[in-house]
Amino acid sequence: MQKIFIKKCSVKPLQAKLISPFRTALGQHDNLENLSFHLELSDGTIGFGEAAIASHITGETLQATQTNLDEIAKELAGQDLNSYLAISSYLHQKFPNNQCAVAAVEMAVFDAFTKQLNIPLWKMFGSTLKKITSDITIVISDLDETVANTKEFYRKGFRTFKVKIGRDDALDLKRVLAVKKHTRNSAIILDANQGYTADQTLKFLKELKRLGVKPQLIEQPVNKEDWEGLKKVSQLSGVLVCADESASSLSDVVRIIKEKAAPVINIKLMKFGLIHAREAAVLARSAGLELMMGGMMESPLAMTAAAHLASGMGCFKYIDLDTPFFIASTPRIGGLRQATYLNSKGIYDVGKVKCGIGIDL
Repeated sequence: MQKIFIKKCSVKPLQAKLISPFRTALGQHDNLENLSFHLELSDGTIGFGEAAIASHITGETLQATQTNLDEIAKELAGQDLNSYLAISSYLHQKFPNNQCAVAAVEMAVFDAFTKQLNIPLWKMFGSTLKKITSDITIVISDLDETVANTKEFYRKGFRTFKVKIGRDDALDLKRVLAVKKHTRNSAIILDANQGYTADQTLKFLKELKRLGVKPQLIEQPVNKEDWEGLKKVSQLSGVLVCADESASSLSDVVRIIKEKAAPVINIKLMKFGLIHAREAAVLARSAGLELMMGGMMESPLAMTAAAHLASGMGCFKYIDLDTPFFIASTPRIGGLRQATYLNSKGIYDVGKVKCGIGIDL
């Protein structure tokens, strides 16, 4: 059998305008400014990956990620594609503080590998496909913008609303109530992005309860290093707590399990890469924790890759893969087409993918 090896790799900008700034308690994205990783095999097959840089969340930068990807592009030339596990291990050792670069390379490797096998990516993670539906994020904004965005997304068919909070608890309360008012028969998730203290969170949730609002869960209410605060909210709030920034590595996941710090963990490809994301999910579920599949500011390429993992594993209760709905224009790389596997209600159906991720640049 002919050996298939990696012929060459390249890195290119992946850019797009957003319909409006994507604001959280930690900062905001005004545009999508990512990097794509292109991997060509000796038989001409091409795999694509994406590095989504969120400097205000992870500390990673566009320049450093570009440098690291350029370096690994040279090193991968001539490597055997079947050694994808060894490649993954090497990436994690080489770039421990640049996980979005690891994610981009692994994504491209798996895209090319599953194209070679003529199978969709989700089959690398399970044998039974589960269709998944994303929530939609209501970003931090004034009350009028919150209401307008909520009504528009509700009209489109979304029925789970993730409300960003964490900058102004008085305004946050009004915004959550407004979302609740305009989303009949819908679930509400809160995401503070480290913006509150434990006591602030408990007070905020208590007031919401008094007003008849119980969120499905609250994500990362406290600073990622405030483990005692995370545990306090988990134990006393009466609302499920999801660890996001506090769960940024396999060792973090192990600590959350051992200390019973939170009952839910947000898995993101940009925090773990594909292989470690799968391992983190297996670890969490073995301990009885629930899972969210989330992402950074990502194009349909990375979002669809994440959907493959969640759909294939079938063990993710909460899905937050909505950033394609905030993109106003197609990224400028030969025209990245909107995923045909994602409909206007946020439903991902990767069962339609014939092989690979199903998104080409």
